[in-house]
Amino acid sequence: MMKTVKVTLVKGLIGTRETHRATVRGLGLRGINSVSELEDTPSVRGMISKVSYLVKVIS
Repeated sequence: MMKTVKVTLVKGLIGTRETHRATVRGLGLRGINSVSELEDTPSVRGMISKVSYLVKVIS
């Protein structure tokens, strides 16, 4: 079974860097409180750490 990680967008994207907005979209998140369940891979972990101030992670 593949390990997954749940990511929730907890802050708005207004005023954030364009690259960080693109990263949030890449994680499959749209508006505030949207949740995405992703594979727990190093690339996904890297994306999460890049925008850690915008998201909440549930392993």
